[in-house]
Amino acid sequence: MEITFDGGKVITAHLHGHSIKTDQPVNGGGENSAPSPFDLFLASIGTCAGIYVKSFCDNRKIPTEGIIIVQNVVNDPESGLPTEINLDIQLPVDFPEKYIASVINVAELCKVKKTIMIQPKFQITTSIK
Repeated sequence: MEITFDGGKVITAHLHGHSIKTDQPVNGGGENSAPSPFDLFLASIGTCAGIYVKSFCDNRKIPTEGIIIVQNVVNDPESGLPTEINLDIQLPVDFPEKYIASVINVAELCKVKKTIMIQPKFQITTSIK
């Protein structure tokens, strides 16, 4: 992955042929032209859980229309950092009851969540090119 600085507060990640732009909100000096990096991070949690739920349903030929994951974040008032991330998988009334607990279990398999839980070490260096 390569990160580039693209003017203003726009920072772009380039990976696997994709460009993922981020920006800051106007009150943070940006133009709000893209999600902030932190919002993108939070979105990766919900969308990761979503792909596991989608795959589970697809494998069982369960329609996913009407399934919504609502993500809420509780932040520490002093640091502003999340202390709790809640995912509510809202299922339609006709969702098979026998699979409700399984949907929670597959959402727990989310690789983003697992990565946060193991608290990987970060190493930041510089180099002159």
